[in-house]
Amino acid sequence: MSMSSSRPYMIRALYEWIVDNACTPYMLVNAKATGVEVPQQHVNKEGQIVLNISPISVVDLDLGLEAITFNARFGGVPQDLFVPTYAVMGIYARENGQGMVFESEPEPEPPTPPEPSKPEGSEEKRPSLRVVK
Repeated sequence: MSMSSSRPYMIRALYEWIVDNACTPYMLVNAKATGVEVPQQHVNKEGQIVLNISPISVVDLDLGLEAITFNARFGGVPQDLFVPTYAVMGIYARENGQGMVFESEPEPEPPTPPEPSKPEGSEEKRPSLRVVK
């Protein structure tokens, strides 16, 4: 019987453990993996990026089964990030390095990023109602 990846469950568990111990969770990501949406100017020569995913550093963090999504500021500019779980190489505490590094996993079909929200004022036409006698 084939089982799904344990990676998303381990990421969530380690994230909670790190935060519960008053440490800062850092996530090491393969920024070259298919579907990863991170600020490329912060990716190192090896194609990796380290992201601070502490509750005070990010907004709307979702540690999902297929992807991790959140909003963070880079140089004061807010950006939406999308990291498929197979692209997470590790999660650890900044203060002491405790955490876990994951073995590489083949890339499945990439999940699709969420649709961007519509700007205010661009409301769709509402259906109109008429009185029928």
